[in-house]
Amino acid sequence: MKKDISIVIPLLNEEESISELNDWIKKVMTEHKFSYEVLFIDDGSTDKSWTIIEELNEKDDSVRGIKFRRNYGKSAALNVGFNATQGEVVFTMDADLQDSPEELPEMYKMIVEQDFHIVSGWKKKRFDPLSKTIPTKLFNWATRKMTGIHLNDFNCGLKAYQSQVVKNIEVYGEMHRYIPAIAKWAGFTRITEKEVSHQERKYGVTKFGLERFINGFLDLLSINFIGKFGKRPMHFFGTLGTLMIMVGFSMVLYVLGEKLFYIAEGIGAPLVTDKPQFYIALTSMVIGVQLFLAGFLAELVSRNSPNRNNYKIEKELG
Repeated sequence: MKKDISIVIPLLNEEESISELNDWIKKVMTEHKFSYEVLFIDDGSTDKSWTIIEELNEKDDSVRGIKFRRNYGKSAALNVGFNATQGEVVFTMDADLQDSPEELPEMYKMIVEQDFHIVSGWKKKRFDPLSKTIPTKLFNWATRKMTGIHLNDFNCGLKAYQSQVVKNIEVYGEMHRYIPAIAKWAGFTRITEKEVSHQERKYGVTKFGLERFINGFLDLLSINFIGKFGKRPMHFFGTLGTLMIMVGFSMVLYVLGEKLFYIAEGIGAPLVTDKPQFYIALTSMVIGVQLFLAGFLAELVSRNSPNRNNYKIEKELG
């Protein structure tokens, strides 16, 4: 049965907060008369998280749960949760009580009444240490520059989506930070943000370390490349290969021109292999050919992909 709202909550060892969060969500949903479902995605917890979810499911038919056999990561949890949703508007939020369910009704209105594809939360005032806030600011700045999406807080777990968005994208690896970018490449461009409150962590400790910023930057490069050149890799590798071959060819012309000049003037010309330009030319041409070969191989892989003509159609008239 179709719901107004689906709330996807990935979690790992959050036994202290699950019941409290569910009660908070239920209070807000009841006050605003929403039909809703809460999907707790247990990402391989080793505490009593799943037992609590089972108990909530038995006494509350709006609670659903999915348990992974082991820890796969937040992206995997979100992807599975998205596929299972039945709501018109899909929310994601963290299970640690740092995201407030009180924000959901206003974000729901922005999706339904203003027709945004995505509304991303912006925790303008944060209660995190400087070791976390400063790298986050740098991460958000780099992401804005590379994706062209002007959000202040890409990593905020509280987001709202039209159902069609989450049903037409795939989240994998550690790409959950870049769902707005993935959605943009899929054609969902109406993306905005809403300032939301940030609650201090009440229980437990964060599950993410500083390595997430390194992994996040690498994922950002990957998602940008796939979004721009996923179906035409030769355009990327071929352009770089052409530039390298042009550099090599220019160096060859320079070395030959200099050699001919010395001969014409009757001057003893140095050996070509003694010139640094010779090695620049040789290296550039080798790299250029390798880039072309990489492009050809990538094109072969792309052409044989079963999704090579999988284009997202929004509307069709008969």
